[in-house]
Amino acid sequence: MKLKDILVLPECRVLSQGNPEREISRIFCCDLLSIAMGKAPSDGVWVTVMGNRNTLAVASLTDTACIVLAEGVALDEDTLLKAAEEGIAVLSTEQPAFDIALKIYQAGLS
Repeated sequence: MKLKDILVLPECRVLSQGNPEREISRIFCCDLLSIAMGKAPSDGVWVTVMGNRNTLAVASLTDTACIVLAEGVALDEDTLLKAAEEGIAVLSTEQPAFDIALKIYQAGLS
C-alpha cells in the first residue's frame, strides 16, 4: 500500500500531504509518546489523539510516514508547516482511533 491510498479516504482530511508514493509498512495505534518512540514502525501510519509538536518529533525520529489524528484532533499551523517540511503526512478525522485504523487496514494494509 502507498500513502496515496490513505490520502483519499473520505473519513480523513489531509492537513499535510507528505510523499504520496511512499510505501506504508503497517499501522500503529498509541497515545503515549514514550511508547511510540520505541515501537512505531518505520514507514508506518501512526493513529493517535496526541496533537502537539512532540507528536511530530516522535514521528520524525521513527521515520513515520503518516500521522492520523483521531477524534477531531488537529495540529497548529507551525507544526503543520514543519510536518510538510519533513515530508510527514498528517490527516485528521472525527472517527475514533480503532475505527480509522480498521478502515486503513481494510483499504489495503496487511
